[in-house]
Amino acid sequence: MRQIEIYCENTKQHYTYPLGTSLTEISEDLNGELKQKVCGAYVNNKVRELSFEIVKPKNIRFFGLNEINGKRIYIRSLFFLFYVAFKKTCPHGRLIIDHAISNGYYCEIEKTGCDNISELVLRIKDEMTRIVAANLPIVRKGLHMEKLLSEYEKEGLNDKIMLYSEMGWLYSYAYYLDGYINYFHGHMLPSTYYLQTFDVEAFNNGLLLRMPDDKDFGRLQDFVPQDKLFGIFREHQQWAEIVGADNIGKLNKLVKQGKEGEIIKISEALHEKKIAGIATAIAENKKKIRLVLISGPSSSGKTTFSKRLAIQLSVCGKTPRTLSIDNYFVDRQHTPLDENGNYDFESLQAIDIDFFNQQLIDMLKGKLVELPKFDFSTGLRTFNENYMQLGPDDILIVEGIHGLNPGLIPRIDSSITYRIFVSALTSISIDDHNPIPTTDNRLIRRIIRDAKYRGYSALETLRRWKSVRKGEQKNIFPHQENADIMFNSALLYEMAVLKKYLEPLLKSVPENQPEFAESLRLLKFMNYFKNINDSEIPPTSLIREFLGGSSFSYK
Repeated sequence: MRQIEIYCENTKQHYTYPLGTSLTEISEDLNGELKQKVCGAYVNNKVRELSFEIVKPKNIRFFGLNEINGKRIYIRSLFFLFYVAFKKTCPHGRLIIDHAISNGYYCEIEKTGCDNISELVLRIKDEMTRIVAANLPIVRKGLHMEKLLSEYEKEGLNDKIMLYSEMGWLYSYAYYLDGYINYFHGHMLPSTYYLQTFDVEAFNNGLLLRMPDDKDFGRLQDFVPQDKLFGIFREHQQWAEIVGADNIGKLNKLVKQGKEGEIIKISEALHEKKIAGIATAIAENKKKIRLVLISGPSSSGKTTFSKRLAIQLSVCGKTPRTLSIDNYFVDRQHTPLDENGNYDFESLQAIDIDFFNQQLIDMLKGKLVELPKFDFSTGLRTFNENYMQLGPDDILIVEGIHGLNPGLIPRIDSSITYRIFVSALTSISIDDHNPIPTTDNRLIRRIIRDAKYRGYSALETLRRWKSVRKGEQKNIFPHQENADIMFNSALLYEMAVLKKYLEPLLKSVPENQPEFAESLRLLKFMNYFKNINDSEIPPTSLIREFLGGSSFSYK
């Protein structure tokens, strides 16, 4: 039999195997050398399932559940397990996996035929446990589109029929588990045996599917109350219902009907209404708000939101003034270091807290203050006769990643402050069982913005993203529930607009780079959207911060 040579990055060795050998067989053969429980592999920097068979020479790196794609594979497979257990428990019920919340996934349930949700939870968990113990295979099959749509119709997966029937494909893949068909838009585990860690709880009139800990898949992540975040997700779901596009299939249908302009106008009006409401709440607050603090993760649209909020505050009779926390960095020599010995500019200790607070106190007393300017090239604070003096109706808007951290303004009376958390909390989903990660929304924005305004390639942005996310998890998200209000900057139509800008950038990522796998994943995801022309997007739109054509200055 013909032999195929592979190179395994994990062991840094070359091996030969018979044509058609699967990744499962290779991983078992190398089990003693891999030193981890394998759940997938990068084959020529493309993510592959363990059932993948080698027919040509390949470069292979096996990965476990501790890596991002291992975690994604686990979550998708757990969704399938959850779906099958739900359908076995509630044959005529509908399950909608909405969004990540409280270190799990919130799921809506309909037509369950069960009035006691606690009893329903126990039945679903028992069924999931049974399926895991049975070690049932998760089988991938390629089907002719006509056959696939027929199978989905039998299963009642109308959301998938709406999406796939417009894609123009002859064949597509689906997965089978215990007699049920579904698809979870990515690779899966070989069997249910891998899915040892999960839980299901009653949560806000629905269910919460609990997830394993990122560092220890043998234990669950801690439950984190996120009532405000949950509320903003519910609000944006209502917006999606107003537009009539809570999943990609419905959005594509509206685009096909020529309703792009209507989608854009309604989405922008909903944003403007929300910002106007926030400004009114600030202006009419009985405690007389003087300081507005705005925080949010990368590419959430904080800057444009701040500018639009300032306009609405002016409409309310207030005089908004802006201040950048970035100008209050300590001199470079005093900047704290991270665990790798690099400057940690995202640490709160990188800010001169005492000096910042003293300037705030002086300004709030009406004193004339000379504002600093931090010189990033020299790493020193400078002064260039830039003064600010607040009037009695002035409101100071401060934007920065530490805006919701209580340690930022320990000397300021909290009763005169108003905290806003801004993030792109994607509410549109692929279909009933495939939510779109909010991090993907922001990553796509950042890739486009970095290429347009900062001269970074998609490869460079993808390479930095892990570090960006690590900083967010440490410095931003732990404080988001401190917000007085949250603003969802995601626009229902934006992915369909960003598609034509993103695709050529992702296609430039070379195959020989590890980030190639991520570029392929995003390309596949964006392929589901029909293009929406951006000509009707107003110059004040938040998305213009990333596309260009904004009437705001970002200098």
